[in-house]
Amino acid sequence: MARKPKDLTRLHGHRVVTGPELRATFAEEENPGHPGGFRRRLFHGVVLTLLLGLIIAGIVGAWAVMTGVVRFPDTVASKAPQEVCPTTTFHYLPNGKVTVHVYNATGRTGLAKSVADQLKARGYKVGKVDNAQTRYSGTAQVISGSAGQAAAFNIQRNVAGTDYYQDDRSDASVDLLLAPGFQALVKPGLVDQTPGKLSCPRETRRIADDARRPVLPSAAP
Repeated sequence: MARKPKDLTRLHGHRVVTGPELRATFAEEENPGHPGGFRRRLFHGVVLTLLLGLIIAGIVGAWAVMTGVVRFPDTVASKAPQEVCPTTTFHYLPNGKVTVHVYNATGRTGLAKSVADQLKARGYKVGKVDNAQTRYSGTAQVISGSAGQAAAFNIQRNVAGTDYYQDDRSDASVDLLLAPGFQALVKPGLVDQTPGKLSCPRETRRIADDARRPVLPSAAP
């Protein structure tokens, strides 16, 4: 009895892929027009685009942080200037040892000269007398360098309700800048000459941006 020819496409019950079939499969994958190849290329393109976008975003973010364009809350707080009101207790300096410049920012004509004349009558050395502008809305600003703080304390006792500001001048002179809230000097007999501290700006009357009057103190007593 003749034996049945052996089926070479089957091995242990599994179909054997032939060489021609493998070549045909790879030829389809390499074919640009094949749908499967197009999907793979599209997927690879999307992945590369996302990776490139992440790299660019990282570079831009690092640049923004390094240049200060973007600031984190902790960083901003740590760099905030620690500006405080002078804590020194001053004795009342004699009027004759104080040189004061008087500026009128009220818009009331002749006020600077009138106040300057009153200060002269009290023995002060009066320097400049002129008009000025300010965004301050209190009674008056008393401005000096660190060397003039005792003199500024004297002026504050003669002009009630003023706020002290410090600038970078090196001499002991004091600027008295009369603001819209100014009414009059304290009467000579009522000036408090006991020791005390400077009165610094109240938050509701701060200068927001004034290069001529740099604001250093920030805490009111």
